[in-house]
Amino acid sequence: MMTITLEKADISDAREIYDLQIESFKALLNKYQDFDYSPGAEKPERTVQRLMEPITDFYFISLDGKHIGALRVCDFDSLCKLKQIFILPQYQGHGYAQKAMIMAETRYPAAVRWELDTILQEEKLCYLYEKMGYEKTGQIIRIKDGMDIVFYAKGEYSEGG
Repeated sequence: MMTITLEKADISDAREIYDLQIESFKALLNKYQDFDYSPGAEKPERTVQRLMEPITDFYFISLDGKHIGALRVCDFDSLCKLKQIFILPQYQGHGYAQKAMIMAETRYPAAVRWELDTILQEEKLCYLYEKMGYEKTGQIIRIKDGMDIVFYAKGEYSEGG
């Protein structure tokens, strides 16, 4: 039985996170040719910036101790945003992202609401998030012809933030 764990990353892990991100998003970058917004087109400095943000936590997704991806949570106390989750292509489709999301959500007990966004045209990604209890918020942003970002949320919205 393969074991998935989350390991908190820090600034010294920036290069490894960046390399995992570029490899994991390569297929989507090639498909949509979105060089402005795709995590697959970012520069390494962006990963360093994110790791230095006080609200940001990065975690390696590890399979039996091997880093196969990562996820990034922005923690606003009662609201958490899953900003990125990525898994190397050869490990996709095995339920690892789902397990990692569940583990991440349990690490933030103060969060009563979770939000994320993804590409509307990526049915597998939308299915994953909907299976995890996320619901479309109704907000969709057109990036370009054939590519839209759809927003999801799970939990309660409170006026306090």
